Amino acid sequence: MSLAPIAVFAYNRPWHLKQTIESLKRNKLAKASELFIFSDGPNNKKDLVDVERVRQYIKIINGFKKVTITRRQKNHGLAKSIIKGVTKIIDKYGKIIVLEDDLVLSSGFLEYMNNALELYKNEKKVMHISGYMYPIKSDDLPDTFFFNQASCWGWGTWERAWNYLDTDSKRLLTTIYDRKKEKVFNYYGYYNFIDQLKKNISGRLDTWAVKWYAAIFLSNGFCLHPKVSLVNNIGLDGSGINSPVSNNYVISNLATKIVVKKINIKELPAVKDRMISFYKKNFNFLSKINQKISGLICLFK
Repeated sequence: MSLAPIAVFAYNRPWHLKQTIESLKRNKLAKASELFIFSDGPNNKKDLVDVERVRQYIKIINGFKKVTITRRQKNHGLAKSIIKGVTKIIDKYGKIIVLEDDLVLSSGFLEYMNNALELYKNEKKVMHISGYMYPIKSDDLPDTFFFNQASCWGWGTWERAWNYLDTDSKRLLTTIYDRKKEKVFNYYGYYNFIDQLKKNISGRLDTWAVKWYAAIFLSNGFCLHPKVSLVNNIGLDGSGINSPVSNNYVISNLATKIVVKKINIKELPAVKDRMISFYKKNFNFLSKINQKISGLICLFK
């Protein structure tokens, strides 16, 4: 099995990035994996110092088979940076593992991701492998299952699936409306993903992951998840460009090992029910008002 290349996208958070890299290095497959780091250029003079601190740090990163660094001279922004970087790598290698600079990873993360990418590489219906899973009751769940939301907190995919990405928010929204699927796209009315597409159309947001989710949704694709998360996001502290301050997604204990084996490609009803309960609990009336005001996008940067 050839190991998937790992892409890390960084901007102006040197401390967060170091936590991500150090946790990645604790994976036994790290030394055999190629690491690609994309450092976005500063958006303003205020960010210049921290961007430079990031660039000083990434020069000394080791512990991988090879480290390749791309330093953007100009600011691309998160959406453009990720789409451009992922496309470049996936066109060459055919598969990818994607990380942002605010994720702490389990020591079993790379093994899970690579096993899943290998096992489902020829299953056209499977489009996304997620390393993160929400903090829901999971004792009675299988090690892996299909839950069709494409979490962007530690994920992987293949060229065959990434080719379905459509960055035209207006076209995606029109197709969703034409198929009368807006309620299901909004997870049965419990989370307003439609609003994110509208804000991308109006220019109030410039994000990528809601478009990836929409592409998977409209292709009737499936997303594999672990029963217990292998990823924790430490960036929900107000330091991120598009991330709110929140404790709703914190994972107390990450899984150390997830067994990946072929399972039926269908969404697990028990997870769907628990996710509806999760959204009900965490996105009450006040949360929805705050979401509308602030442009909250949580997992869909």
